Amino acid sequence: MPWQPLPRIAFAVATYPFETKNENELPLEIGDDLYIIEETTDGQWLRGYLLAPPSLLAGLTSVKGQALEARVFSGIFPRSCVEIREVLGDDDNSDNSSNYQGDDDAQHVGSDSGKSGVASSTRKSYLRDADGASRPPRTNGTIPGGAIIRIPELKIREPGAPKPAAPVPMLRLGDETPTSTMEPLIDEIASCLREWHSTNFHELLLTRQYAKLDKVSQLIQTLDLSRRQFLHNLLTTREYNALREKTVWDLVRGNKLCGGEVIVRDPNERGRVLTGDDSVVEVTKLQSVMSLLDEPPLPHVEMSALHHLMVDIRSFAGSSNEPTTLVLYLVSKSVGGTLTTLSESYVIEVPSGGSMGYLTRNPQMRTLFTDLTSADIGDGPSADSELYLIVKVRSAQQIVLGKPVSRSGSFGQPNTPFSKDKPPSSSGNKPSRRSLMWGTTRSAFSRGGTKLDALSEQPEDRPRTETMDSRDGGIPPSTAGSRGPRPSIDGPQPTMMLAERMVGMGVLSLNPIMKQDEESEHVVTVWSPSARFTAEKYDSAEGWDGMVRDLLESKSGHYEKSRRAERLQIHLKAFNSPDADGLVKATPTLLSGISKTNKMGFSGAPTKPRSDIYVTLTEALLARQNLLSRFGASATAISSNMHCGNLMVSLEVRRHTGERIEDCIYPSSNSDALTTWRSFAVERGEHWDQTLRLSLLPADVSTAHVVLTVSDLPSTPFAIAYMPLWDQQAFLGDGLHSLLLYKLDEYTQTAQAGPTGRGGYLTLPWSPRSDSSDVTGPLATLRLETYLCSTRFSQDRIVLGLLKWKEGPRDEIPTLLKQLIFVPEIEVVKLLSDVLDSLFGILVEYQGNDEYEDLVFTALVRVLGIVHDRRFNLGPLVDHYAENKFNYPFATPCLVRSFTRLLTKPTESETARKLRATLKVVRHILKFITHARGQQKVKEAGIGITGSTAGFTRHLQSIFKALDSMMRSTAPVLVGSQTLAVQHFHTWLPELTGLLTAEEILHIAIDFMDSCALVKGKLVLYKLVLIINYSKLDLFAGPEQRSALCANTVRWIAPHWGRTEDVTEQWKEQVRLCCAVLASQVDHLNSEIPDYIPKIVGSYLSIQATELKPKTRFSLLFPTTYPFPNKPIPGEAVQFDEALIELSAILSALSNSPNGMQLELAAEDLTNLLKNTLDVHMSILQGEAFPSSWLSVYIYHHKSTMRTLQYLASILLESFLPHPDEAEDFDTELWRMFFTTLLKLVGSGHLALETFSEQKRRAVWKIAGDVREHGAELLRRTWEAIGWETSPDERSRYGLTKMGGYQVQYVPTLVGPIVELCLSVHEGLRRMAVEVLQTMIVSEWTLSEDLSVIQTEMIDCLDGFFKDKTMTESILQKLFISELLERFEPLAQVEGDPLYSALRGLIGTIAEFLDLLVAVHSGDITSEASHLINRLQLMEFLRDMQKEEIFIRYVHQLATLQFDARNHTEAGLALRLHAELYDWDPSKITPALQDPDLSEQTHFERKERIYFDMIKHFEDGEAWSSALAAYKELQAQYENNIFDFAKLARTERAIATIYEKLAKGEKLVPKYFKVVYKGLGFPMNLRDKTFVYEGSPTERTSAFTDRMQEQYPAAQILTSSDVDSEVEGQYLVISALSPHRDLNHQVFQRARVPQPIRDYLLSAHAQMFSVSSKRNTNGPVDTHYAEKTVYTTAEPFPTILRRSEIVEMHTVRLNAKETALERIVRKTQEMTAVEKRLAEDDEEEIAQLMVDAISISVNPVSDSSVACYRQLLPAPQSEDDEEPELDQQENAIKMALVDHAVMIKRCLTSFARSSNPTLLKGYEDSYRHFLSTFAPEIAIFAPAQPPRDIASITSSPTWQRSSPVAENLSPEAKINASIANANGIVEEASAAQPISMKQRGTRLSFLGGKRKESQQSNGDASSLKQTKGDSDSNSQVSKGKDNPNRRSIFRTQSNDTNASANPYAQPYPNGIVDPTVPDWSMDRSRKSKEIVDVLERDFDRPNDGGMGFNSVRKRLSMLKLGKKPSKPNGFFMGGVNEE
Repeated sequence: MPWQPLPRIAFAVATYPFETKNENELPLEIGDDLYIIEETTDGQWLRGYLLAPPSLLAGLTSVKGQALEARVFSGIFPRSCVEIREVLGDDDNSDNSSNYQGDDDAQHVGSDSGKSGVASSTRKSYLRDADGASRPPRTNGTIPGGAIIRIPELKIREPGAPKPAAPVPMLRLGDETPTSTMEPLIDEIASCLREWHSTNFHELLLTRQYAKLDKVSQLIQTLDLSRRQFLHNLLTTREYNALREKTVWDLVRGNKLCGGEVIVRDPNERGRVLTGDDSVVEVTKLQSVMSLLDEPPLPHVEMSALHHLMVDIRSFAGSSNEPTTLVLYLVSKSVGGTLTTLSESYVIEVPSGGSMGYLTRNPQMRTLFTDLTSADIGDGPSADSELYLIVKVRSAQQIVLGKPVSRSGSFGQPNTPFSKDKPPSSSGNKPSRRSLMWGTTRSAFSRGGTKLDALSEQPEDRPRTETMDSRDGGIPPSTAGSRGPRPSIDGPQPTMMLAERMVGMGVLSLNPIMKQDEESEHVVTVWSPSARFTAEKYDSAEGWDGMVRDLLESKSGHYEKSRRAERLQIHLKAFNSPDADGLVKATPTLLSGISKTNKMGFSGAPTKPRSDIYVTLTEALLARQNLLSRFGASATAISSNMHCGNLMVSLEVRRHTGERIEDCIYPSSNSDALTTWRSFAVERGEHWDQTLRLSLLPADVSTAHVVLTVSDLPSTPFAIAYMPLWDQQAFLGDGLHSLLLYKLDEYTQTAQAGPTGRGGYLTLPWSPRSDSSDVTGPLATLRLETYLCSTRFSQDRIVLGLLKWKEGPRDEIPTLLKQLIFVPEIEVVKLLSDVLDSLFGILVEYQGNDEYEDLVFTALVRVLGIVHDRRFNLGPLVDHYAENKFNYPFATPCLVRSFTRLLTKPTESETARKLRATLKVVRHILKFITHARGQQKVKEAGIGITGSTAGFTRHLQSIFKALDSMMRSTAPVLVGSQTLAVQHFHTWLPELTGLLTAEEILHIAIDFMDSCALVKGKLVLYKLVLIINYSKLDLFAGPEQRSALCANTVRWIAPHWGRTEDVTEQWKEQVRLCCAVLASQVDHLNSEIPDYIPKIVGSYLSIQATELKPKTRFSLLFPTTYPFPNKPIPGEAVQFDEALIELSAILSALSNSPNGMQLELAAEDLTNLLKNTLDVHMSILQGEAFPSSWLSVYIYHHKSTMRTLQYLASILLESFLPHPDEAEDFDTELWRMFFTTLLKLVGSGHLALETFSEQKRRAVWKIAGDVREHGAELLRRTWEAIGWETSPDERSRYGLTKMGGYQVQYVPTLVGPIVELCLSVHEGLRRMAVEVLQTMIVSEWTLSEDLSVIQTEMIDCLDGFFKDKTMTESILQKLFISELLERFEPLAQVEGDPLYSALRGLIGTIAEFLDLLVAVHSGDITSEASHLINRLQLMEFLRDMQKEEIFIRYVHQLATLQFDARNHTEAGLALRLHAELYDWDPSKITPALQDPDLSEQTHFERKERIYFDMIKHFEDGEAWSSALAAYKELQAQYENNIFDFAKLARTERAIATIYEKLAKGEKLVPKYFKVVYKGLGFPMNLRDKTFVYEGSPTERTSAFTDRMQEQYPAAQILTSSDVDSEVEGQYLVISALSPHRDLNHQVFQRARVPQPIRDYLLSAHAQMFSVSSKRNTNGPVDTHYAEKTVYTTAEPFPTILRRSEIVEMHTVRLNAKETALERIVRKTQEMTAVEKRLAEDDEEEIAQLMVDAISISVNPVSDSSVACYRQLLPAPQSEDDEEPELDQQENAIKMALVDHAVMIKRCLTSFARSSNPTLLKGYEDSYRHFLSTFAPEIAIFAPAQPPRDIASITSSPTWQRSSPVAENLSPEAKINASIANANGIVEEASAAQPISMKQRGTRLSFLGGKRKESQQSNGDASSLKQTKGDSDSNSQVSKGKDNPNRRSIFRTQSNDTNASANPYAQPYPNGIVDPTVPDWSMDRSRKSKEIVDVLERDFDRPNDGGMGFNSVRKRLSMLKLGKKPSKPNGFFMGGVNEE
């Protein structure tokens, strides 16, 4: 089908899923984003790209911190499955903003195997150039998409024709959906989730931060749910508001977790992002809270807020068949443990057989506990009480008449033991279970014995009940449920009755539940007392609460889970509401029809009439010793027949006549009224603790009394008690009362006396004579508690006296008024209106009487003072009284007079105290005055008086005049009164509205504030708070009042802020309050702005100059109260300063106000003010006012600073641009600051949208729009303005209208910032910057004809830029360079123009530098090596450019990089680059450096310091040769330059330590590998090049190959190089190399040089490497040869890169002698390695290998034996001849053979000691061959000894001197000495035996020469000895146990020792002692086979003396210390004898 391109790319969304059938189709899922580029002619099919979210797998290869790339798939799909949302146009108004869609997310998108991918040729992201101002937003709120590509012409493409290369469009900036206008959070959530998925999720996974990952994933799920709730739109408004707040904070939390910046979204604005058009104060407040805190700060909890708790019993699990009663009530427990019952009880009756369905709908199952205060629920600031829900369970139980009830055992269990023949059933305790909603029980028999389990007691107290033997027996036990007679066993059955008892109790702590909003379910376990110890666990997991012990008695002290009532399931929800009835109406779904349970008492001031009397029945004191009182007789003992096992109390309320008051008793909040109430049954000594509410008519209360009778069930009552409710003209006091119990008889039955005139209990005393709460006598009493909760009755006599003041005597009134201060507040609060009426009544009655007026005034102040008591919310009640009930028109003058009297003498101490109390309540007093005045006016009008207003106003003014004079006073005693006046003054003003006009009130306010001008200290702060409160008053909301306030505020706050040297905490608080004042007035300021700006700027700079410390607490911004509210900051301390944040916000608000800054009108010097303002803005942009991660507010300031700069530019252009003739007046500094700030602003990284993640990009665009565009425009305007007009010639040359002039001043200084702008992606900005750069280049060239200054600045700037900026497209493409060349295009036409050629040079340098910087800083590091090469190239460039400081910084970065990678040697080599910059000059000074941090030093000190660091790295990397070279350089300087011998000594010691390590160590040579890069796949700098790489010493070729494969995953690894270099792809040819050995090296001239030392000497600083290409070792030895290929690298190893390029390659042919030497050395090395393995691992295979190798070596006829190379040495002509002289090569061969022989000897010795039969056989086979084959070598290393003197054996001092060393050797050291190749080479004879001139002995054959040269040879020998001695002394230092390579060192005295040597002990050349040795020595030596060890080990130990028996004995003694013989002697000695 033919395809045609769309005129413009369309953006669409898949609305229907599409399954593919063909290969080129694109599978769609709903919601997929699609970009459409082509369609078929019929429009049915579309072709385009699907943008899928990135795959997490891409995170494995992503760069840290960058978002993953979106996956892109291309294909075709049907039109019907998609909906086109937007056309990305190239139309007229869209030519601007495409650069805001730039996004790195879409760069280099790849195809995916799952769907057909985009071909690689189309995988580009195009970025169209933008060039205009931002276009207006689209109607649907989306940010313009912009065009992506140039659109091809519209023409139909035929099938088969090639498809156009359609680029993948870039991600758009805005992806708003249509819903976003209504619910912005929908898109905000989507944007955040996408960003976290693409940027953070994979990082958390890969860095294994699973805890964080868990939090993020939970947040994502929460946010996703929230988004769906917004989309579905099913919540109520209140729920949506809560959801918005929660969502906004979830987004904040997520961004913090993901390390991003915090974006401010305002929950009150439906969650939209706040932008640059919103209030900066609001943005700043929200930003600070969101950035610093984890949750929104809750408003201050007012103590008066009321809480309510809904309790719903969902189910009850128990196993009782009887009806059960649940009693619920609340208890508060204070810190001291005091329990207070808070609420009435709520009773639930559980029927014995209720159906579940009935109960689920039963409204009686739930209640609302109302009116709890914050203190009750433990939520106040000092609240420490705990709130509990108590559930008491009561159940009916049978009482047997005539028999005492057994309390024994737990519920239903017999006391008798179980029957012996039948064990108790395990399930006996629970035969049936009550289902959750108490459905009927299907039990075989009813549960329960004679007694419930609840109150069990020790059984010994009383007779047992007869019960069945077994619970499970045939006859069921009697239960409370058995209504019929029990089967008779023991005679007739007594009758029964039921009584209710306590079964158990459950407790639930409510404090946490009351503080949460959500509903919650809890299970409450019911506990019962246990008669015996139980194994119950008392822990909270089991539902136990310690409160059970406090509320439930248990005689045993133990509890168990109740079996009658196991647990309840309770549903709870807490509410906050001032009124419970209002709450029920507002929440019908949850609370309709619910029954309320009131709190006992008032929660604050009562607003509704209430009169409840609470009576709590506590206990009866009826112990056996208590006596019952009687009427008219003495007390009598309680009858002994009374068991008191079922005590029950009945209660009635009666009038004094004895008549019962009907229906006045309420046992619970939901029960009906009763006339007679009965308690449940208890035993003697137990508590009832039942609370009743009595509701009586007021008339009845004073005459009524409560009557209680006590009975012991089932008997009739036996005692009576009563309690009157009224006591001595007041209600009975609250608290515990003891009531006397009287015997119930004919006298006490009635209230009054009967017909006989005797009797009547009311005639008897109701309580004992002693203190009613503490009964000391034995009288029986009943204990009750009463509590009055009434707005009608008072328990206080003073209050009652005051209420009845008219009835009482007049002279008592002053006393009552004086005593009112001592009345409890609650008594006043309950009767507030009555008390106030009485006070005002007295006042009016006695007006004119100063004493009475003042007393009433004081009393009134006392009453009104309760308003400030937080327990009572009294304010509204007083207001209500004043407005509705107050009617005392003539109180006004009295109140005014009293107040004025107080104010006239404020300093007297008594008056001052009263005045302070009065000032707190002036508002209410003024309210009374106002209302009284209004009533007075009405009265006066009624009687015709009209002229009193002026006089009244005068009186009122006099109050405020007196107040003003008090405020002006500076007397210290007045500070308290002044503070209170200032704190409360604003509350007085609204009360004056009825009396004075707004104008008059405003004058009073202004006068008062003026009177505060002299205040000091904290009063200043309260004064500033007062100004804020003025601004908030509705009274001053009118425009005239507002402007008057604003005008005066300038004067009021001026002294308290501005520039100061002394920044104290108080001063900072003043500044903050000044900011808050302005924040409250900011919308109304106009001409005041120029007065404020200097103050703001001055304050800012003063605080900025102080040191700011990180803070752990955050004070909320723009506070309106003092002290400021603050919050702890979770996590680490943060650096910020509240005052700076507020000042910057206010500055921004004022500068953006519609009235402008008006700086021209400021009083200060304008130049200074401009400079300071620019300083402040610069500081804000640098993030000094607040952290730059506060994204919203930071971007807001960018926008606002832009506006300010535009305004400042207008001033500068107008007033600070002198005419060219007055050029010296030009203020260079001011303009420089302007340009610097402007460039800082437009170059800010926070505006570079192109580099941001999606969420941040959207936010920045919304907040600030296109600041850079405006910035570019402003830059163009101002820069051109400071240039001068150009001549026509210049105009044609450069195309510039303005140039030079004042611009010249800024050439070096502003080049850097301008170049930064040149790198911007924003095209308008970049073009402008390039233009400015052009003028700078031309100006500089015109002045000096040299561009080096500009080049230097550009390099510095680019370096700094790359340190902290991200790379963008424009940098990578170096766009500005081509644009700069374009600007100079006219010059290019002029041939040889010097400026153009200089410019080309400059641009070439900068382009190269940019390339290097991009290579180093780009995230794409293909391999570590290439990264290091880039760095080194950059460093080289910097060194050439003489950019020393930048170079040094890169050097140290490189060193750190290598150090972190554990490449210590390379780190040291990097530092050497720095050291090379300095000379060893102790007098030349080098400046300090910041990075690295180095102080100013001399060249010598700096270089020395770097050397120390360098050496440390070398030592850590064991690069001893490099360390030695550095030390030796230091050594030379200390010795010959600065003559510091102390340092010299230290250096020498360090050098010695290194040599010691080399002598002891086993330093292995690193492995080297040759790598050839073949193939076109490699970049040019690698292709066809060959490198030598350094590996670790133990690295195998395979491991190295793997390492290279990791670096180049696409490369193929080859082992041969037969690959054509022009082939496609990447090929690596890898082979191993070894350092080339210089066979002429002096080390080959010496035998016994340890292998590591030889390796070290030959391979240190390796630069040549070889590999053998050909070798011939057959035939005659003189025809042997070898060929080697030798490679030379560019630099010696080690190198920084661990690799070096091969620069030369040649072939070397080794002659016979060189081949021989190399072969012998190699053979020795190989065999030593096998020997070492054998020592570690005695495997048969290795043993055989070793034996074979040795047998070949010692075989004299074998061609393979290296001994055949002896033929190459010249032989002496005859035996008497001296040995011929050897040349260097021959001597090297000779020494190599000696080494080989020593090695074989050592091996054979260890064979002999071995238990391995293979090795033993090898020893026997090879030993004799060895002696013959290597006889010449043995003669050298074990020469014949001259005869010695026997006596010297005992006297030789060597013995003593050497023993200690010997003893210190561990056995392992002795054994291993023969093994280690390092030290296992026997001493050379020259060093072993000093040669005396007189006695020639054995000659050192290899010294050569004739006899006459013996003098010379001896010299050599001694010099050899000396060197050896040095090395010996080195190795003697350490004597640790674990070094297997340790050797003991023996030295003989000197030549004279030879004279006294033993003549008999003459060893054979093979080391076996001659049989002719004296017998004693042989006998001694034969004692063990160790003699062989000793002699043969001799060869392993360096020894400076001869090998006489002397040393043998020493070694023998030494060896015996630690070696056990491993074989019988015979075997070995036989061998010796044969020899």
